[in-house]
Amino acid sequence: MTATVTAATAAVPGPPELLPGRADALVDLQSAAGCALVGGRWRYADARVREIGFVELAEPGAPDPLGPGDVPNRTYDIEPHAEGADFDDSSWTVLAPEETMRRLATGRVCFNWYRIAVTIPERVGDLDPTSATVVFEVVVDDYAEVWVDGQMPLALGDSGGHVVSGFNAPNRVVLTRDARPGQRFVIAVFGVNGPISASPRNYIWMRTASLEFHPAPPERSEIERVAGGFEFTEGPVWSPDGALLFSSPNTNAIYRFDPEHERVTVFRSKSGYDGVDIGRYHQPGSNGLVFSPDGLLTICQHGNRRVIRVNPHGDTTVLADRFDGRQLNSPNDLVYRSDGTLYFTDPPFGLPGGFDDPGKELPFSGVYAVGEGVVSLVTDELAGPNGIALSPDERWLYVGDWDPQHKAVMRYDIERGGPGELLRDLTDEPGEDAIDGIEVDQTGRLYVCGPGGIWVLSPEGEKLELIELPEAAHNLAWGDADGRSLYVTAMTGIYRIRRNP
Repeated sequence: MTATVTAATAAVPGPPELLPGRADALVDLQSAAGCALVGGRWRYADARVREIGFVELAEPGAPDPLGPGDVPNRTYDIEPHAEGADFDDSSWTVLAPEETMRRLATGRVCFNWYRIAVTIPERVGDLDPTSATVVFEVVVDDYAEVWVDGQMPLALGDSGGHVVSGFNAPNRVVLTRDARPGQRFVIAVFGVNGPISASPRNYIWMRTASLEFHPAPPERSEIERVAGGFEFTEGPVWSPDGALLFSSPNTNAIYRFDPEHERVTVFRSKSGYDGVDIGRYHQPGSNGLVFSPDGLLTICQHGNRRVIRVNPHGDTTVLADRFDGRQLNSPNDLVYRSDGTLYFTDPPFGLPGGFDDPGKELPFSGVYAVGEGVVSLVTDELAGPNGIALSPDERWLYVGDWDPQHKAVMRYDIERGGPGELLRDLTDEPGEDAIDGIEVDQTGRLYVCGPGGIWVLSPEGEKLELIELPEAAHNLAWGDADGRSLYVTAMTGIYRIRRNP
């Protein structure tokens, strides 16, 4: 039995970013009434810079050459470190709520801390706050960092929220999206006078501080458009820090979608190419993204014609750029096996001239494995090997063929080797697209971007479902805390599809 799900009746507009808007209730934390309602009391201390002992960068050739070495040096630190939820601030100055608007700290290059604990009350005016989204907003003159319960997510490309947002700009942090009366949050705000490079002859003060209570979000539609406005999106992967990374091959960037704050930021620019002749390329950027078993981001770079790994310190290692002495075409998609073996596809779609590009060195489009530094060929039998995935037991390697004459999903027995087996041929199905991204769920079902939408196939290749989106789907990744959301990169937008376990 098969089924078709369409987005015709689904709500597909993307959600707004986390910007100020009408709330159901507002608590002013710079008023006595507001602080009394949430049981809050402001405590304050200057912060200072002090010289400390540390060590110089490790010597080249050391096991960790970008980390600390063993040669002593002197550097600087901030004290106190008051971000922790259990930090003892009992000896600090107590500020009346309105005193947070006083000019404080020592002036010029200076820093300070404001701390407050707030508790969700039984009522906020006429509002029962149960299930509400609660946002803490603060504006510090001139910059701020915000810690909640001792946590500040360290995510590349993030801005606003917990980290410095801009000159006198609001920092907006979601405390909870499912409020419960009695919940308690410890908030620590680190203030900075600025601009730091040309220290002003003034001091730090808090312009505003408040809690916003927004209504509980409606039940998610089965298909949601969560971000849009792109040229072409590809290569989604769920990041360990709780966000979706995805590629924009045409504009040479990797973006980060933060579902908590419903915001897209640039994660990595020049993601696939930085050559002077970049104007010749239609898709110079990154394509497939994946995290290794030990948590390192691995990137297919079209323009650079290689696969790289981003190391813990941000430097990169080239995992594959040649086969049999010849340069790869333009690595497209990739997947890791649990033992660390990397598999990737290598059609010429990222080359300026495609199949006819004069710089193309390999006479075929390969599927490769990388293990212990050795690049080996899995197969060269497909014209346009594209999406790639593994079965849950890691026996089968699935590869989709982007070939108008052979819109097929193939599978390869990793242990036995040999030619591939046809799992499903979609060549005669209506729709212009061939086979692009492939994802597999825990039961072994395949989600295949193909003609007409996303084909859900059984492990035996039987059609179970066809999911139709407003625009062509190109790749997929499981995400969200429960792993039940299928994120889809389409032409101009990112979609989220909730699935049952």
